[in-house]
Amino acid sequence: MLTRRHTLKLAAAGLAAAAAPAFAQDWKAKYPELVFAIIPAENASGVVERYTPFVQYLQKELGTKVTLRVANDYAAIIEGQRAGNIHIASYGPASFARARMTGVKTDAFAIETNLDGTKGYYSVFYVKKDSPYQKIEDLKGKNLGLVDPNSTSGNNVPRFALNGMKIDPESFFSKVVYTGSHENAIIALQQGTVDIAANWWNDEQESNLLRMARKNMVKADDFRIIYKSAQIVNSPLAYLTDLPEDLKAKVRDAVLNLATKDKAAFDKIYEGKAGPLVAVDNAAYDPIIELNKFVDDLRKKKSS
Repeated sequence: MLTRRHTLKLAAAGLAAAAAPAFAQDWKAKYPELVFAIIPAENASGVVERYTPFVQYLQKELGTKVTLRVANDYAAIIEGQRAGNIHIASYGPASFARARMTGVKTDAFAIETNLDGTKGYYSVFYVKKDSPYQKIEDLKGKNLGLVDPNSTSGNNVPRFALNGMKIDPESFFSKVVYTGSHENAIIALQQGTVDIAANWWNDEQESNLLRMARKNMVKADDFRIIYKSAQIVNSPLAYLTDLPEDLKAKVRDAVLNLATKDKAAFDKIYEGKAGPLVAVDNAAYDPIIELNKFVDDLRKKKSS
C-alpha cells in the first residue's frame, strides 16, 4: 500500500531523475563561449596557425564555441584566469606556479611529453656560433637576453643558474633585456642586440631554435649552446577550478585524446616532435613554486 510519504518520495525521485540530464548540460547556458589562451612563446601569427586546428577540435568535442586568445605576455594569462576570462590556458611551468602562488583558482590537468615519454625540458644559453665566448664567464660586460619575468626557461632557471655561478646578472652584464618571447630572444641574438640569450630546448630533435629554423626565420647552425640546465618539468594545460565538473571532464577527455582523435591538429602543434599529452596534477609543479620563491628572494635582496 502506498502511503503519502511513499508517494512524496517517488515524486522527488522522479523529479531528480528528470533533472539529471538537464543538469549535466547546465554549463552550456553559463558558458556559451570558452576561451583558450596561450603564452606568447612565438609571434602571434605563429601561435594562431599552430593552435587553430586544436581549438576547432575542442569546439567540436565540447559542443560549444571555443575562442583562441594569444596573450600579450605571461602575466596576461595569469590575470585572465584570475578574472575568470580565460577558462583553459596553456602555461609555462613558472607562470602556472605563479598563478597558484598568487591565489588564482586554476588546476593543471595535462602535461606535454617528449617522444621518449619523458616530461621535461631544459633552459639553455645560446651565443652566436662564430662568437669567441665559450662559457658564461666570458661575457662580462656584454648584453644578456631573457624572455619574460614569468618564463621558466627564459628567466627563472637562468637566474637560478647564474646565482649558482656567483653571477648577478644586473651587475655582471652591461644590460639585461626582456625580449617578450623565445623567438624574440633568438632574433635579438641574431641581430646583435644581445650577446647571449636564454631559451628552451627539449633535445637534439626539438627546441625553439629548430622550430624557428623550420619556419626559415633563422639558421640553427648559426648558434651554439654554452650552458644547459638540469631538466625542468614540462608545461601544463590548466582550467579554472570552479568550472563545472562535467565540463572539466569533457575538456580533460578531449585534450588527453587529442593525439589519437585528431592527429592532424596534434601534429600541427608539435610537428611530430612530441609524445601525447598525459594527465598531471598541481603537485608536479611544487618544485617550480620553490624555484619562483628563490628568484623572488633574489629580487628582494637586490632591492633592499
